[in-house]
Amino acid sequence: MRLVWAALFALSGCTRPNTETAPSPPPGANAITLTAPSAIAPTPAPIPSGPAANSYLGRPIAKPMSFLGSDWLDRPDRAQTEQPDKVVDALHVVPGSTVADVGAGTGYFSIRIARKVLPGGRVIATDIQPQMLKMLEANAKTAGVENITTVLCTETDAKLPLASIDLALMVDVYHELARPAETLAQVRAALKPGGRVALVEYRGEDATVPIKPEHKTTLAQLRLELGRAGFALTEDLEFLKHQRVVIFEPK
Repeated sequence: MRLVWAALFALSGCTRPNTETAPSPPPGANAITLTAPSAIAPTPAPIPSGPAANSYLGRPIAKPMSFLGSDWLDRPDRAQTEQPDKVVDALHVVPGSTVADVGAGTGYFSIRIARKVLPGGRVIATDIQPQMLKMLEANAKTAGVENITTVLCTETDAKLPLASIDLALMVDVYHELARPAETLAQVRAALKPGGRVALVEYRGEDATVPIKPEHKTTLAQLRLELGRAGFALTEDLEFLKHQRVVIFEPK
């Protein structure tokens, strides 16, 4: 079973410590119907016609994790190594907020944030893989969380309504964006006045972080790329073992 799991997970391009055991896939993952907002504003950025690049500003673009390795997102040790509740607290989301969890996967952070923004708030959870969103909806149903809207986005269209969100969060996602400039332009247009972008990324400066180099980013690279997109770094939080939390605001 371990060999089968490892072969499937290799499709994502990521690595994991060899001491972990593989969790079972979420129950009911194929029985949920996707939902989406009734009206999505058109993307403000032009959609390129050519293939996605393999690198951006000198940084290799990693392949997105396949849904076949999604059980890694809900692995038992994640709460200890990535401290999701502490990360959510550090984002300072308040009740009534609208948060976009971009590349939400199985909803590991979406569900936590959805509880944090009650009453009156909601989470827009996006992903490019419908299978991920089905798992997310199953997990949300099990958790009794009802204020999450799932949105099937694409590599060229973030599917976020204009001027609608207070925070855009990407957890271990930014380095996998096929078109970083276009996606950041769309996210920027989706922010309300005073809105922010938060990234959780593995530290590229640390060779001991146990993940492939293309799944890491340096702080200097993030400042360069987000700066090109019109954002300024406002917070660099270094309390996690292998990752950093960085928060940007439009300039």
